[in-house]
Amino acid sequence: MIVELRVYHCAPTRLPALLNRFETTTLAFFEKYGIRQIGFWTTLAGPSNHALTYMLQWESLAEREQKWNAFQADPEWIEKRAATEAERPIVERIENQFFTPTAFSALR
Repeated sequence: MIVELRVYHCAPTRLPALLNRFETTTLAFFEKYGIRQIGFWTTLAGPSNHALTYMLQWESLAEREQKWNAFQADPEWIEKRAATEAERPIVERIENQFFTPTAFSALR
């Protein structure tokens, strides 16, 4: 198992738009492509409260590449994403990291 940590750093005031896009649009595409989420979080305390952090679970990097690329290339997703950013961009930058659990991890 591999866990992907993704952090979306939003433009000021745009976090509500990103949360709405995930809730009303993105999660349906994740389901369509078999992308498994572990959870989503907003920042309670830290350097910025304009971020959405979430984790995805993959069986392998090959699975991630296949499913993520299919999702990103979906014409309907591209259209809906563009519509949510017609007024102005939502996300300024994205960070992601991949983790593999240790032998003593509760999540394996």
